[in-house]
Parts: sequence; structure tokens; C-alpha cells
Amino acid sequence: MRMVMSINQVKSIAMTVADMDRSIEFYTTVLAFTKIADRQVIGVEAVDESCLSADRVPQATKIQLRVVELQLGNETIELTEFLTLKGRPIPSDSRSHDRWFQHIAIVVSDMDRAYQHLQQHRVSQTSPNPQTLPAWNAIAGGIQAMYFRDPDGRDLELIHFPPGKGDPKWQQPTDALFLGIDHTAIVVADTSASRAFYCDLLGMKLQQESENFGVEQELLSGVANAKVRISSLAAPTGLGIELLEYLEPIDGRPMPPDTESNDLWYCETTLVVADTMDTVDRLNTANFPLACAEVTPSDTSALEFDRDFLILDPDGHTIRLVDR
Repeated sequence: MRMVMSINQVKSIAMTVADMDRSIEFYTTVLAFTKIADRQVIGVEAVDESCLSADRVPQATKIQLRVVELQLGNETIELTEFLTLKGRPIPSDSRSHDRWFQHIAIVVSDMDRAYQHLQQHRVSQTSPNPQTLPAWNAIAGGIQAMYFRDPDGRDLELIHFPPGKGDPKWQQPTDALFLGIDHTAIVVADTSASRAFYCDLLGMKLQQESENFGVEQELLSGVANAKVRISSLAAPTGLGIELLEYLEPIDGRPMPPDTESNDLWYCETTLVVADTMDTVDRLNTANFPLACAEVTPSDTSALEFDRDFLILDPDGHTIRLVDR
């Protein structure tokens, strides 16, 4: 049965990085983000904020984090570097249909100029070049997109919406090339199970759904014979969430069960809800337990939330539930 709407906003995406200075240089110089916060968290506060498992924390007082918040347009991302207790790199054979895949979709005003800009900076690409989705696809036809990678090997997407597609705000006249973040996309095993989690339990709304396939989808994702069911979900405000279920091929690997917040494939999607305790109770009742105990933000935290919980979706993607 459909639950009462509890989500107010998809606020931001957090990602773990290996070298903060390198990542800041990439996101600000190549992608035009602006740094708006930079803090360090040490010791027990760092353990609480990172929510690492006890077996990963032999000496809690030696953990040190650097957390930087970046903004593009009205959207923000949060980068975390573990200055101590480094995690594992993104697997070198990682593929777009593996279920640890999560990207942010960065909107550009001119795809040709944006592609030239990436090439000038010698950015690693998954897509050989931008792909224009075919006109037969009523939902996505005419949208231009390409996948590329940040210095840690994390996939990102450039996306350009033609008139009549996407949020109308992306059609506003501007001289800027990089405009903001439209959504985050996650690979899922079963769209129905993921929609039950995000829509029925958390209250997001299905905006549209399509099946993408053909040479453009193969080149975009770097996955041969790709056929993808894409479900676009929305909250009242903030980013969208796209569910990507690969109908073909079906050999995408699951999220490693021992994933921790210091691993470089780790992402968090922060959802602002009306009442975290009520939301957590409903998720627990539906057999989605907390990923760890309540997170206690440090005194230096840039977050302005009263309560803070981590929970895993059906595929192991981490969701941070907060309220104000």
C-alpha cells in the first residue's frame, strides 16, 4: 500500500575520494564547481561521521577526514578524503552495469563545447563521444549525453536537454557552460523492488519510464548489447534519482557486501524527510535496517540537520536520511 509522502528533498550526493586536492582541482577547473566549505574531522567524531564498521577502526582516535562541499548552480556534492585509514580503489574492471555504479548527471548548455573542453583537459571517457538518443524514444529522444570519469575512476555524465525535455530551468538563457546537476543515477537489479523502496516507502514519485537500447545506448554506457529500463523519480525539490535496470546484459555484479565509506566507489544520497524517526520505523518494518547507529555530525559539520541516519536500499546504495 502507498505510504504518505515523507520526503521533502533529494539534497546532495557524497563521494569518497583518494586525493582531495586533486579532486578539487578537477571539479573546479574542469567542471566549474565552486568550493563552499572545507573542514577536517578527527578522532571519535570522524568515526561517528564516517560510520565505519568496528573491524575497520582499530584505533579510533587516529581517524582523520577532510570533507569539502562543492556547488554547481543550485546543487551541491560533498567529497570526503580519509586522510588516514584509506579504503580500496574502484575496481579497474568496473562496468556501467555493475550495481555499485552511481553517477551524477551534469547539465551543459552546449554539448559540443563541453566535449571539446573535456578533451582539452584530457579527461578519461567511457563514451567515445557524445551520443544523441534516437527520435523513436519518445521520452529521451534528442537528449545528448556522454559518460566520463573523474581522477578516481568514478563515472560521471554530461547531459544536454533539447527544448521540451528535462526541467524547464535548464532552458534558461545563460553564458555558463556547466549549469548544475539534474539527477543521480544508480544501477539496480529489480526496478519493482527499487520503486517499492523509493516510491512506496519514501514517497518519491515516478516521473517517467523508458527502455533505452541500440547503438547509442551501447556507446554511451560502454556496455555491448545494452538494454536499460530507466525510471526517473522525483521529490518535491532537489535532484532526481534515476533507476537503471540492465535488462541486457544480466551479468552486472552486485555491490560488494563489505563496502565501507572509505572505499572509493562509495556514494551517499542525502534525503531530507519530514520525520526521520517515523521514516526509519517504516523502513525497519519493511526489513530495511539501519546501516549503522544514528550518525552524530561533528561540531565542525556543515550539515544543518537535527537527526541523521544511514540506511541501504535494496541494492546496497547508501541513503542518508536527515530532517531539519
